[in-house]
Amino acid sequence: MAAAQRLRDGSCRALLCFVLVAAWEAASGQIRYSIPEEMAKGAFVGNVAKDLGLDTEKISERGVRILAEGRTQYFALNFESGHLYISERVDREELCGRSSNCLLRLEILVQVKLHTVEIEITDINDNAPRFQVEQIELRVRESTATGARFLLPDAEDPDVGINSLQSYQLSDNRHFSLDVQTGADGAKYAELVLEMSLDREKQAVHNLILRALDGGDPLRSGTAQINVVVEDANDNAPIFAQSLYKVNVLEDTPVGSLLVTVNATDLDEGINSQVTYTFRKISEKASSIFHLDAKTGEMTVAQKLDFEECELYETEVQARDGRGLSGRAKVLLNVLDVNDNNPEVTVTSFSSSVPEGSPTGTVIALLKVRDRDSGENGEVTCSIFTHLPFRLQKSYDNFYSLVTDGPLDREQVSEYNVTITARDRGNPPLSTITALSLKILDKNDNPPTFTQTSYAGYIAENNPRGASIFTLEASDPDWGENARVTYSLLPGGEGSESPVSSSISIHSESGAVYALRSFDYEQLRELRFQVQAQDGGSPPLSTNVSVTLWILDQNDNSPEILYPASSRSDGSTGVELAPRSSEPGYLVTKVVAVDADSGQNAWLSYQLLKATEPGLFRVGLQSGEIRTARSVLDKDALKQSLVVLVKDNGQPPLSASVSVTVVLADSLPQILSELSSLSPGLTLYLGIAVASVSGLFFSFLLGLLALRLRRWRNSPLLESGASGNFSGVPVSQFVGIDGVRAFLHSYSQEASLTAGSRKSQILFPVVSCTNTLTAQQAPEKPGSVTEHSKTTKQGEVLPVVSSLFFFFSDIYFHPRCRVFLSFLDSKFRGFLRSGVPSSDF
Repeated sequence: MAAAQRLRDGSCRALLCFVLVAAWEAASGQIRYSIPEEMAKGAFVGNVAKDLGLDTEKISERGVRILAEGRTQYFALNFESGHLYISERVDREELCGRSSNCLLRLEILVQVKLHTVEIEITDINDNAPRFQVEQIELRVRESTATGARFLLPDAEDPDVGINSLQSYQLSDNRHFSLDVQTGADGAKYAELVLEMSLDREKQAVHNLILRALDGGDPLRSGTAQINVVVEDANDNAPIFAQSLYKVNVLEDTPVGSLLVTVNATDLDEGINSQVTYTFRKISEKASSIFHLDAKTGEMTVAQKLDFEECELYETEVQARDGRGLSGRAKVLLNVLDVNDNNPEVTVTSFSSSVPEGSPTGTVIALLKVRDRDSGENGEVTCSIFTHLPFRLQKSYDNFYSLVTDGPLDREQVSEYNVTITARDRGNPPLSTITALSLKILDKNDNPPTFTQTSYAGYIAENNPRGASIFTLEASDPDWGENARVTYSLLPGGEGSESPVSSSISIHSESGAVYALRSFDYEQLRELRFQVQAQDGGSPPLSTNVSVTLWILDQNDNSPEILYPASSRSDGSTGVELAPRSSEPGYLVTKVVAVDADSGQNAWLSYQLLKATEPGLFRVGLQSGEIRTARSVLDKDALKQSLVVLVKDNGQPPLSASVSVTVVLADSLPQILSELSSLSPGLTLYLGIAVASVSGLFFSFLLGLLALRLRRWRNSPLLESGASGNFSGVPVSQFVGIDGVRAFLHSYSQEASLTAGSRKSQILFPVVSCTNTLTAQQAPEKPGSVTEHSKTTKQGEVLPVVSSLFFFFSDIYFHPRCRVFLSFLDSKFRGFLRSGVPSSDF
């Protein structure tokens, strides 16, 4: 046996050296190779790259793949050389059985093009003939006549052609010979022929060797031991009712079902007529699937049938009587297909992701569909849901391509689960579902979007630097870097003279807006700017939004008292004069204050904080007017000191106070008596001041009178008639014969000035143009001397005289000096109102 094995190995190596590789490329695109079985792993099969005309240097870049049926991959492709080689042991008998032609088919996928490769497996003599029973016992009656034939068991050789079973040989003996016959199907049968009568008394047992030979090179053989036991005579062999039994059986027939009952009869009696049934010839696979009852001849299913594994089973049944005579019959079992196999879907090529916006017809996957059933049970159709932007198209034989059939938008659907249903045409139909998960790759096709069309933020003034104001938020429906939003300030801005970047900043990642400086409501009330949100795509997309930042007021400014103004030297204010005969409610003066804040922080209230006589004066809560609360009594002091508190409505409230001096006097003697305590030196200075002011006043008065008389003389009114008719002039302009008095009345003004003030205010009443002497109300808004001087007529400069009194108030050395000048000022204003000098003056 060792020598035979060495001979066999040598033959295999010789075959490898002379492998017949037949390769051609037909018009259909098929390539065919021929190799012997049992070649070693890694053995060369064919140069696929050369036969397909591919460049071996780019074969790996083209995505070349091998698609083979079955679970075992017998062949592999070397991507460097383009050679097809054996990856698993190839046994022809295992793959094709006794079929004369054994072809293995595989597809080679080059990108999306398929090439079919057929590989023919040729047989080698690698199997020796073998008997199923190595010990055969024949019982032959000694009375058996010469020429009697005894059917011997057949030997099985899975090889084909010349390598299969060719002949039988029998060991030398005198009593038996061997007759080999060939059946209609080409099978060889061996029969033992009795050549010489048997004599049990001489030899009860004859031991023979039956040898089966094939025609391969090297020659292989198998042997069986035949023991012929000589018995008494049994001259009738069992005979079957049919020489051939044909049975059709469905592949889903349950285990244990009865297929057929064979029946043979023996004309002998007793033990010679007792027939037993056995399988005379059956394949190893069929012997495990079918069971034959030795007594009844019932043939049943022992294992599940499978049409896809084998469609036809051929067996021989032997009936033997008790004395060894036998007969045989053939049983053909035809397995019928039922729809018991679901379609198989193999994904041969698949791109798990595709960019959005890909054109229609883009190939996503390549599928191979197969059903192991036959006929309509093996016809398969594939489909997908219609609402998806994909479709299936049949590309080649049983291959389908999954392609796009509509626009892909990742922002609407970022991932598709494509369910492919493969359904056969059986009854009932069977189907297989294959799910493919396809991701849509993002493309930067969406700019960032703010949650609001515009933003408004609020921050209280006096904020700390770096304070967070609010946060802008923008979103981008894209993905990854295309959805990463950064924020930035755009140049420009409204509401501030300085660049907006010096006032605020924005966090580039979070969109939080921070203050870079402390804001002052009184300087800046609102700030308008624009913010840009830009994504990280290439090229980047951006969106702008307008932002308004409102500065909220805080109560950080105390009220500022405009009138009466405080003196720079000692902080005191001017002196207000009130007649002692004043009635309750007499307006003495008015405290005027402003607050730089706004809203309720600028709402001012006035209250009398301190007074010489607490019940003599009262202050308007909202107006700030100081009025007498009662009549002046004799016991009331000439000089009254008042402290007025001005308070805003903020939280906490801020306040300011001012001291006001009020002199209660009706005449100059009362004022002079108050000044009697002045020192001689001070009296001298007072006299000089009074003389200067009085001289200046009368000089101005005489100049004004001369100017008015000149203008009156040149007036066209004198030329209108000889009789001196002044009907064109309103009566109110001429009251009495003294024209000076009349003109002074028409140009009388009211001045409200304080000593020590650099920004004194003058109230200009509206000039009367009527024929009556009704008093005119002053405008609500005071105008400065500087502003009104540009539009004042020549006759309207009289109030300037009054302001000269307060020019000298800056050189006062004692508050009592101001009392006297204030008295003069009040008398002068009375003169301007009435047009005639006062009797007290």
